[in-house]
Formats: sequence, structure tokens, C-alpha cells
Amino acid sequence: MEKYCAFLRGVNVSRTSMKMTEVIEVFAEAGMQKVTTVLATGNILFSSNKNQSELKRILEKAMSDYFNYEAFIFLKTEKEVAEILKNNPFQKLEDLHIYVFIGVENIAQLLLEQFNQSTKSESEKGAIIDQTFYWQVEKGNTLASTFGKVLGKKLLKEKMTCRNLNTMEKILKKF
Repeated sequence: MEKYCAFLRGVNVSRTSMKMTEVIEVFAEAGMQKVTTVLATGNILFSSNKNQSELKRILEKAMSDYFNYEAFIFLKTEKEVAEILKNNPFQKLEDLHIYVFIGVENIAQLLLEQFNQSTKSESEKGAIIDQTFYWQVEKGNTLASTFGKVLGKKLLKEKMTCRNLNTMEKILKKF
């Protein structure tokens, strides 16, 4: 049985509000085992024998039906989460955030292109390591940055989500 983390897009922001206890119930009713959450931002740990494409289809439908919204879920195994953390190209500094982007195939290249076209601050950086896009930005400037504004575009909604590196570390610890 494989351990997964489901990264939900757009949870508890805007008009999409959900209790994690209900999310756990939806995952369990969809046949997932050992379901738990990390924080209230749509990080769901679970076990299953199904493959990722089948899980994505099952879970997006179950979440969409239950919460009456268009669910976008991106899956990573425990090993993949560990690799993402290991491959972080940036030094952790007190005044900077590091974000990891999880999404559909080739999303990292699209994000890098968007990043390269954006106006950047001196310490703002973007990089792709093993098909994962990493973004470093000053704390307090995430949403105000040119690239941060690109991330909210509808064009990207169904293609990716992101998490702070600290959140990814919490997820790996709880696996």
C-alpha cells in the first residue's frame, strides 16, 4: 500500500471553506485508508493501492460532489515529497519564503517562463529541479510580487498549487 499526500488547490480561501474533519470523511468514503490532514490548507495524507491517475479522478469527483465546487487535487508519494525537500535549491533565510509548486506534467516549465517574464526583486529567484519549480520571495511580498499575481490567474487554476517549504517539511514529518 502506497502513502500519498493530496494537495488540494484553493482550500479555505475565497469562498471555498471546508472543515478538515469533513475532508477526512470524504476521503475515507472514497476508499482511502489511514486518512489524516496537515494544517487546514488542504494537505491530506492517506494510503491506497490505486494508481495516481485513478486516485486523482476518484478524489476530485468525491470532493467536488461533497463540497459543491470544482476540486483540483495533485498527488505526491512520501518518497516524492522527500525528494522535493532534498532538492530545494535555495538557502533558508529568516526574511525569505520558499515555495514549492505541485501540478500537472510540464507545469514547472510554464511557471519558469512566467517567472522569467515577471519583474523581480533582488532576492526573488525561481528554479526548476527535477520537474519541480521552486520560488524564493521576500516575506510579505508573495501576493504583491509580479509573479505572485500571475499565480492567481484562472489559466493556472487546474494546473498547479503551491506550498511553503515549511509546510512541506511538516507533511514529510507526519507521513
